[in-house]
Amino acid sequence: MAARGPLLYERIVDYLLDEIRRGALVPGDRVPSEMELAERFEVSRITSKKALELLREAGVVHRIRGKGSFVAPDLPDLGTLSLAARPAEAEGERGAIAMIYPDASEAYGLELLCAVEERCAERGITLAIKRTRGSQEEEEKAIESMVDAGLVDGLIVFPVHGEYYNAGLLRTILDGHPLVLVDRYLAGIQVCAVRTDNVAAARALTERLLDQGHREIAFVSPPPENTSSIEERLEGFRAACAARGLPPDRQHLLTDLSSTLPGAFTPDNVRADVERIRAFQACEPQITAFVVCEYNLARVMDRALDGPAIACFDSPLDPVAGPAFLHVRQDQREMGRRAVDLLLAQMRGESVPARSIVPFTIVEPT
Repeated sequence: MAARGPLLYERIVDYLLDEIRRGALVPGDRVPSEMELAERFEVSRITSKKALELLREAGVVHRIRGKGSFVAPDLPDLGTLSLAARPAEAEGERGAIAMIYPDASEAYGLELLCAVEERCAERGITLAIKRTRGSQEEEEKAIESMVDAGLVDGLIVFPVHGEYYNAGLLRTILDGHPLVLVDRYLAGIQVCAVRTDNVAAARALTERLLDQGHREIAFVSPPPENTSSIEERLEGFRAACAARGLPPDRQHLLTDLSSTLPGAFTPDNVRADVERIRAFQACEPQITAFVVCEYNLARVMDRALDGPAIACFDSPLDPVAGPAFLHVRQDQREMGRRAVDLLLAQMRGESVPARSIVPFTIVEPT
């Protein structure tokens, strides 16, 4: 096997060590910033940050908050120091990451969380977990505390419902901190996101109902605005209807339900949604099938109505956990594994795709 070439961050480390050895940089001198190094070596800020962090850990540089990095006054023996050959770290087998997520259930989220934990264990990575309970404020606090305190080397974030330019999340992205989003993405922001093709999945689910002979179908969800997964599922529903010649007035929408949002699943909210659903059905009695954006809301639909076909996204693997519906099964385990692998690649200074799509399947009720 041929010997590997230096990793991108190793090139920066070697350059800075050479500058210090030959006296171009002396103790107390300011070291080029992450941005300056990224531009000089044509790499990401993640890579230059990694290089400076390795030098800091070795005692070669020290950081002054708000001012930058400086050559340490008491340098180690540079004649014997070598930071290029650190195989465990180069393979991503050291470090700590955090997963920040709104909530998890047997229907969706628990498998994803387990897959992330298992992959971290396989790779020797320390994992911190923070549940935000659907609060954008809690999500922002979690991100800032993890990053600012230097507790973790990277983040996996399952954004809360309605997420749009969370300030803490945006700062983390702009600062080049290793980050992977799961399930959702932020429109217009270039950041690695691992998710299902929700447009294709919702279209396939709707087509299955159309194939069964349903011609009056409604899409059901919480408000979709600024939640990419719901927006895409609505897009897929509309695309399937349009492809079968159904005009907009036969593409029925019920998108103001809220009982299944994190923190809102209370008896009173469920009763309120049940009444909304029944009122909607009374106004649109011709509807024979519903495409529901997620499993728990499908259960509320099932409680409210008797007769119409219900299809949804996700379902518990254990049939005892709840009723079975025609559903999209997202590959949560692949999503979790891939999120960890892509995050570790960023931590090594490698480039990663902005979008990573995992497969789905349509599952008939049993």
